[in-house]
Amino acid sequence: MKKIILFLGSTFLLYALHIGEIPVSVTLDKANGGTSQKTAWHSDTLKGRVHTLIYMDPDKRDDTKLLLDALAQLNDVNDKYSTVAIVNLAATWMPDSILEAKLKSKQKELKNMEYIFDKTKFLVKKWHFRDDASNVLVLDTQSRVMYMKTGLFTPQDVVEILKEIEQAK
Repeated sequence: MKKIILFLGSTFLLYALHIGEIPVSVTLDKANGGTSQKTAWHSDTLKGRVHTLIYMDPDKRDDTKLLLDALAQLNDVNDKYSTVAIVNLAATWMPDSILEAKLKSKQKELKNMEYIFDKTKFLVKKWHFRDDASNVLVLDTQSRVMYMKTGLFTPQDVVEILKEIEQAK
């Protein structure tokens, strides 16, 4: 039995994201999600700039509050950096339409953040993000994973992420 559990655990690790890797190309559109403007979102658009990608359960927003506040302060709209927040709509009790409208209006305030919606836990399956949690990646200009963490973010985590972003720009 231990061998089976060890095999399954190591198989899962083969498909999870790792530092230095480029996540497999994905598209969120139509039934599985998309942008706040109701268009398709392609992960290939992450190339060319440094990105902080936050994949979150809206019910776990407090886990990333410190990070979101720090990223909002960057207010650095340029061709070198942006933040992409992908909201796991299937992980919350809130109706999609209410949450989408709320985040669309918030996007006007946060110029360096783009909101994307995942309606079917597509990235939980494709990129092996933890479901019902906040997952954060910092991606370099080639979309290579420079930093990754899941769960509650401490002030030290925020400092480390901001340092990674600054070094990559």
